[in-house]
Amino acid sequence: MELGTFYIALNVKDLKASRAFYEKLGFSVFDGKEEENWLMLRNGETKIGLFQGMFEQNLLTFHPADVRSIQKTLKEAGVALTTEADETTTGPAHATLVDPDGNPILIDQF
Repeated sequence: MELGTFYIALNVKDLKASRAFYEKLGFSVFDGKEEENWLMLRNGETKIGLFQGMFEQNLLTFHPADVRSIQKTLKEAGVALTTEADETTTGPAHATLVDPDGNPILIDQF
């Protein structure tokens, strides 16, 4: 099961302050819209997303080529999903789940 690229989506209180902080750690913006309260930053191969007012918690985020096949595999393994992709469609979709410690995971195909 190939989960695709990974980044952590951070729920931030102040997007500009968080951006300035992570830029001091060597990250730079490569995507996002500050006016929509989200930015993607990169430092080498490491990526983080900064999201103000979009999520309640930080999210572990994966971007696979096919979320539906991953969803099928997870369901067959008995993993409970909190949100499921519509299996009758194709294209962008997402599924969510929570690990045993309560950490939310987003599997997001775009």
